[in-house]
Amino acid sequence: MLNRIAVIGERESVKGFAAIGFEIIECDEPQKANHILRNTAEAEVYSIIYMTEEMFLASEKERKKYEEKSLPAIIPIPGLRGNTGIGRQRLSDFVERAVGSDIIFK
Repeated sequence: MLNRIAVIGERESVKGFAAIGFEIIECDEPQKANHILRNTAEAEVYSIIYMTEEMFLASEKERKKYEEKSLPAIIPIPGLRGNTGIGRQRLSDFVERAVGSDIIFK
């Protein structure tokens, strides 16, 4: 049953999410992001997987396997290096695909 939320990323970026009940999966090495994402998604217990932007970018190869599936939703969040705008761009892309125009950011 997909009813849990995971957060993947650098320890210092994600540890606070444990306080609100999210499961923390530490990944301080971007080269391990694909493997960690695969294991997390294939556990089939997470409906949402948040990833710091650095890990999100590093896991592109694995992430593409889940883009056409509704669950788990894989969502980038700012990490130690701050916000790079990836999340906003993805939201803009989703809105444009859904309604034919970016009605939120343009």
